[in-house]
Amino acid sequence: MKRIAILLYGTISYLIFLGTFLYAIGFIGNIAVPKSIDTGVDGGWVAALTINSLLLGVFALQHSIMARPGFKRWLTRMIPASAERSTYVMASNIALIALFWAWRPMSSSLFVIESELVANAVTGIFFSGVGLVLYSTFLIDHFDLFGLRQVWLQLRSMPYVEKSFVTPALYRHIRHPLYVGWFLVFWATPNMTLGHLIMAIGITGYILVAIVFEERDLCNALGSDYASYRERTPKFIPALKLRSSSSGASSRTV
Repeated sequence: MKRIAILLYGTISYLIFLGTFLYAIGFIGNIAVPKSIDTGVDGGWVAALTINSLLLGVFALQHSIMARPGFKRWLTRMIPASAERSTYVMASNIALIALFWAWRPMSSSLFVIESELVANAVTGIFFSGVGLVLYSTFLIDHFDLFGLRQVWLQLRSMPYVEKSFVTPALYRHIRHPLYVGWFLVFWATPNMTLGHLIMAIGITGYILVAIVFEERDLCNALGSDYASYRERTPKFIPALKLRSSSSGASSRTV
């Protein structure tokens, strides 16, 4: 019964994530959602900036603290190890839903792309970022990343084994294609409002700081394998002369 409950918990966490992810795309892109980053009436930029900064801070702290090995060891003293990743996903869902609900619009436009052709091209870049994010999760095992593999293995009474350290496809050329996808999602917009800029800066800053901790944890866990991979592989932009490697992929620590 306990194994079934853990499987249900992991499945529910994942399904909520899917809905939250789809809503996030609409929220950031101002597409087909009841409340987006720019909808609503401005209530004063000081209050909006304060509230939005707090929301972004909560999201960043939740993502980063819960990804650290020390926090995982502490958490798994209280919950089954197989539910740890699903708990991270559920907490991320809650942080994002709170952000969507409480976000204050700051809709003053900093620039608007008037050309329909260029605006459509920028929107295309936005959706290519969405595709890159999803593609990257499958390269590093989508179902392990979001906890489904863990809860499935425990249902079958099979031990969980960490995924081997490899560099599939894009990971042979850059260390963080998933984050590159998120950069495209947050920065590619035909209408850059003040609120959109605040979110883009906040998330970009979080990612740049989080990578430092993520790569430190990976070096501690994987030793010279990851250190060598980091040395020879660019972070975000492929080198002009692409080099192949046989091991090393970014992990899901953040």
